[in-house]
Amino acid sequence: MKAIVTGGAGLIGSAIINRLNELGCREILVVDFLNEKNWSNLTPLKFSDYVEADKFKSKWIKYYDVVFHLGACSDTTETDCKYLIENNFEYTKKLAKKSIQLNKKFIYASSAATYGDGSNGMSDSSPVDGLIPLNMYGYSKHLFDLFAAKNNLFDRITGLKYFNVFGPYEAHKGKMSSIVFKAFHQIKEKGFVELFKSYNPDYADGEQKRDFLYVKDAADITIKFSQSTSSGLYNVGSGQASSWVELVTHIFKALNIEPSIRFIEMPEELKEKYQYFTQANIGNLINTVNNIRLTPLEEAVDDYVNNYLNKK
Repeated sequence: MKAIVTGGAGLIGSAIINRLNELGCREILVVDFLNEKNWSNLTPLKFSDYVEADKFKSKWIKYYDVVFHLGACSDTTETDCKYLIENNFEYTKKLAKKSIQLNKKFIYASSAATYGDGSNGMSDSSPVDGLIPLNMYGYSKHLFDLFAAKNNLFDRITGLKYFNVFGPYEAHKGKMSSIVFKAFHQIKEKGFVELFKSYNPDYADGEQKRDFLYVKDAADITIKFSQSTSSGLYNVGSGQASSWVELVTHIFKALNIEPSIRFIEMPEELKEKYQYFTQANIGNLINTVNNIRLTPLEEAVDDYVNNYLNKK
């Protein structure tokens, strides 16, 4: 396989390159913007070339078999609409159209953020035009899903709605890094973890739930889609919702430390945009991609903590 990976220095992008390397693939063009925080994610990886995203020419797609388009602004608190539209909508349209024109496989990252508060369900079989994202990041992703659906592109391309992905090589994400990364460092520094209080009477403090997916599983699933004849829009998650308390308890256990959790006020700007429950309906994923292994949450946390974070 010859592959292009945009966002190749990012969390999922670097995991995809790593998995491709494990499968013997080295003919990889990495596309990204390197900086002082993400460049080191590429150092253990094997690839044939690298180019800054603004220097990448879509016509180069003809030399490759598949485009894994993970490059995007993934900051859910970003408010620069022009920036989000250019990066998450217009750039994706450009690459998708060129891939279709050249008859190449195109797989792109959508997001569970497109589901908004989940009141319309989280099924990838539901019409995308019924979804209402809670923030501009989610809307920028949603716009391309809408564009692809309206123009019947899902007959030719594959969109993956990743849920809460966590794992190695996410330090560069800063405030957007996973709670596992943040909680690990908080425990090391303070001996306890801070979680947001709940402002929804249906959920106790710390019992807000997310569908957590280990990045190694996300990468493996994404690559398997490149080897499939199927296309469309799919949820990529564990299919299981777990609470924040459950998640951080696994971190304490991995560190052999008695759990200590404190609840803090949520920033005002997040209260109206907060998702209290996410859980991927992964029936279509299971029926489409063979031999999927979804790492149990406790096992994934233990691997991440003891084989990566605790070795720094």
